[in-house]
Amino acid sequence: MSSPKIVNGPGGYVLQDVPHLIDYLPDLPTYQNPLKDNPAYSVVKQYFVDTEDTVPEKIIVHKDGPRGIHFRRAGPRQKVYFESEEVHACIVTCGGLCPGLNTVIRELVSSLSYMYGVKRILGIDGGYKGFYAKNTIPLNSKVVNDIHKRGGTIIGTSRGGHDTTKIVDSIQDRGINQVYIIGGDGTQRGASKIYEEIRRRGLKVAVVGIPKTIDNDIPVIDRSFGFDTAVEEAQRAINAAHVEAESNENGIGFVKLMGRHSGFIAMYATLASRDVDCCLIPESPFYLEGEGGLFEYIEKRLKEHGHMVIVLAEGAGQDMMSKSMESNTLEDASGNKLLKDVGLWLSQSIKDHFKKIKMVMNLKYIDPTYMIRAIPSNAADNVYCTLLAQSAVHGAMAGYTGYTSGLVHGRQTYIPFYRITEKQNSVVITDRMWARLLSSTNQPSFLGPKDTSEEKKEKPEKPPTDGEICNGVVDIPPVTKEITK
Repeated sequence: MSSPKIVNGPGGYVLQDVPHLIDYLPDLPTYQNPLKDNPAYSVVKQYFVDTEDTVPEKIIVHKDGPRGIHFRRAGPRQKVYFESEEVHACIVTCGGLCPGLNTVIRELVSSLSYMYGVKRILGIDGGYKGFYAKNTIPLNSKVVNDIHKRGGTIIGTSRGGHDTTKIVDSIQDRGINQVYIIGGDGTQRGASKIYEEIRRRGLKVAVVGIPKTIDNDIPVIDRSFGFDTAVEEAQRAINAAHVEAESNENGIGFVKLMGRHSGFIAMYATLASRDVDCCLIPESPFYLEGEGGLFEYIEKRLKEHGHMVIVLAEGAGQDMMSKSMESNTLEDASGNKLLKDVGLWLSQSIKDHFKKIKMVMNLKYIDPTYMIRAIPSNAADNVYCTLLAQSAVHGAMAGYTGYTSGLVHGRQTYIPFYRITEKQNSVVITDRMWARLLSSTNQPSFLGPKDTSEEKKEKPEKPPTDGEICNGVVDIPPVTKEITK
């Protein structure tokens, strides 16, 4: 595996740079960027990004602290490493569905066609295995013209199927030299392996990732595309649950949302709704029986208000459920542990409890998961998808490779694969946002002092020291370079 590119500068400045084709093909020629003569961009001042522009990972710093880690700023460069006629690009979508997939595909095709005059673009049918097991789908501006109005992905998707050797053989045999890979952290790990094998073979092929996860569990970036749409659509389910709860004696509206390991959708949907009385996420443990438990809170809420709404992330309470049921060690094709339906289990447990204490209760269970995943993206996500796709294309044309295009503090950046795959993003329950939610729902935290102190130990807020990267996750010796001014 190639070593990370690290550039150290004055004042504790650290640039976690992305690979470039000239790292292993030093004699590549450069060409003038065709955008220079594009009438749509000729009026834009300073359209080309300076090669020294970087974006900080942390924007809150102390006056005496180090400048910290930075990423390379995304955008078009004055010189490119591909001529329009030589580019043969392909696009692949992997993993589960997410709002915005078709928008990203459309904008990748449009950016390649309209900005850089690329004529040969292929869609890889059905995820990674489509490289060697299925036919390709020719893509052009006419084919993708209105696909952003539809959910899903027009080129198909699947889990698993990653065979690095077969995939790179297919890329090499087809003469593909730009690969755009849309998917979550598992997909980006696969993209990293593809990049490493292409580098080992010495091929002039740019490998670019575009992060996709409806759960918003990819680290570093502000958010993943489709997340805003998912939160907005979740409101419809919560509103329906609230109506059901209000209309019945001791009514409970119970909504299960996505969130295998991260409860961002449940948390933000709860904050946006204001009708939710209890939000349960994987990061915040809870218990059912006894003083301070969930059952006690539900009883109290029903006695005071006559109804309540509960929002549950699908990964919450899995350990608790496993203790009362058979252990589950099954995995899907991507290697993810198959989760049991905690929503059905918990809703039945609540019914059993109220039957036991002989208290009237009416519970309505709503699971909108697949409805949310399959809808087209909203306006905010459509704009975000456009920026992600255009930035990805600009980077590939400029010769960058082995990176993910992502938004960091509102700026488009190029992030090395290892930062995207090092860990999963999760809700910090000792953070202000979770405190805001608790203030909104007025639910108990279900945490004791011991749990809180352990959580704080796991989430230190100490800014990184000079040269410290990835919290020790990456143990490959970095290639470093000192810069002085």
